Amino acid sequence: MHPTPPFNAPAARRLREALGMAPGHVAYGLRAQYGLNIVPDMVVAWERGLRAPDSREITALAGVLWCSLSDLLASPTTLREHRLARGLAVPDLARAIGVELNAYQRMEESGRWRGNERQSAALSEVLGLSPEEFVKATGRNEELAGVLRSAVMTRWQAYVRPTAKLVPVPRDQLEDVLQRLHADYQSRMVSTLSWGGSDSAGDGAAGRDFLDAIVGHFWQLARRP
Repeated sequence: MHPTPPFNAPAARRLREALGMAPGHVAYGLRAQYGLNIVPDMVVAWERGLRAPDSREITALAGVLWCSLSDLLASPTTLREHRLARGLAVPDLARAIGVELNAYQRMEESGRWRGNERQSAALSEVLGLSPEEFVKATGRNEELAGVLRSAVMTRWQAYVRPTAKLVPVPRDQLEDVLQRLHADYQSRMVSTLSWGGSDSAGDGAAGRDFLDAIVGHFWQLARRP
């Protein structure tokens, strides 16, 4: 069973009210047009965030409310959620990015992307992913954190290629970001020790905060012109 897409309950209510429909009208449309046995109380529960429609129900709801599926979704985070937000079927996406259908299905279900750089670039383009969204959707956050940790604490030049394999950012921009990240870390460590030290870079909650700080600063630098 696939997880339910992230449902935007307030948006569903706004869209219904904008059309002058009552929950009963929506329930009737779901039954008459899509054969779904949904009662008005269930529509109300969806809009209050008490229940969430499954994949079939949310697709039908978009049809009844005359909107796109993405209008009813909260910010997607996984590959599947981004695909659904774009209204793409699995075969269509797999074909568009040049990945064999079964291989893509396995990657989407596991949450671990295994495509090459060309396929990664195609995936980002088709789904409209920013580099940060791509890393999150492909399950590479932890791996990126580890690479960036090494980059700021040793020679950043050695980690351009490993970072490029994880993040779809032009190589020259990536080099600039890693150089600035390394310089920022070194200056802060020397002046205040607020980013480093043996405790901050170690295990446990402090180590997690340390990695989160590095990754967060990396994305701040990457978003700068």
